[in-house]
Amino acid sequence: MSNLEREAVATPCGGRGFVVAEPVRELLSPRRVKLGESTEVRRLLPNLGRRMVGAWCFVDHYGPDDIADEAGMQVPPHPHMGLQTVSWLHEGEVLHRDSLGSLQTVRPYELGLMTSGRAISHSEESPRGHARLLHGAQLWVALPDGYRHSEPHFEHHAALPAVTAPGLTATLILGSLDGTTSPGTTYSPLVGADLALSADAEARLPLDPDFEYAVLGMAGEIRVDGVPVQPGAMLYLGCGRTELPLRAGSDASVMLLGGEPFAEELVMWWNFIGRSHEEIAQAREDWMTGPRFGEVHGYDGDRLPAPELPPVALKPRGRVR
Repeated sequence: MSNLEREAVATPCGGRGFVVAEPVRELLSPRRVKLGESTEVRRLLPNLGRRMVGAWCFVDHYGPDDIADEAGMQVPPHPHMGLQTVSWLHEGEVLHRDSLGSLQTVRPYELGLMTSGRAISHSEESPRGHARLLHGAQLWVALPDGYRHSEPHFEHHAALPAVTAPGLTATLILGSLDGTTSPGTTYSPLVGADLALSADAEARLPLDPDFEYAVLGMAGEIRVDGVPVQPGAMLYLGCGRTELPLRAGSDASVMLLGGEPFAEELVMWWNFIGRSHEEIAQAREDWMTGPRFGEVHGYDGDRLPAPELPPVALKPRGRVR
């Protein structure tokens, strides 16, 4: 998934200085962003008050959208470096193409995981004969320094393990939860899970007190640690938790995102994550003029040009504004 905003703003993030060491209940409101011509997303990370949750550094929620008479998602070829992209759907399909030659349709509750490493480009689109509804989330995971220059690769996992309890099914997207581990490749301690609860269900989900956590509302009525979390909203939970109380007022679902607080300070600009202004500027130049990010074949349209860099140098610093 791309950041398609034409005026790209640098996002300094990372570092441990602003990690909340104790449990909190910080409700984050989304910012609405147009993604192409027909898709609007609710951007939860980066947020004015919160930049990261563990290594999770970018979260868009979209839908449910009725796209029966529309093209649906149409994201032209664009570059990435220094991160992983996670495609997660509740309804619809997304056709992924990348500069490695990958061609994969990602369907509901399947994991599409792209590790950019040093450089990759990709496109995402609703297939021509797509389903009526489109509903899901697109997320980024920042790569730690030891892996951010690695070779790019793409993974597709159609079957994922789950943790179950009465009224609760937790599908493991990335990382581990309650002794169950996703097959998706990770490079720092983290977890991503889709939690589906039946109406009137109550559950207590075990957590790692060394992780910081947040919950993204996907559908239905649910209270997380007593706080109502509407679809498209995010509740930041801090660290120091050993369990998470959940109570559903209807059939409901949320995404649990967590991880060890990310120690490195980053610069995130447009679709790049780096450590300095010079690194970001070189990546932009390489996308506009060189072969570094490769070519995406088969997409019907031009690739996405990069925005202009801001007139001041980009500097890495804290996790919150």
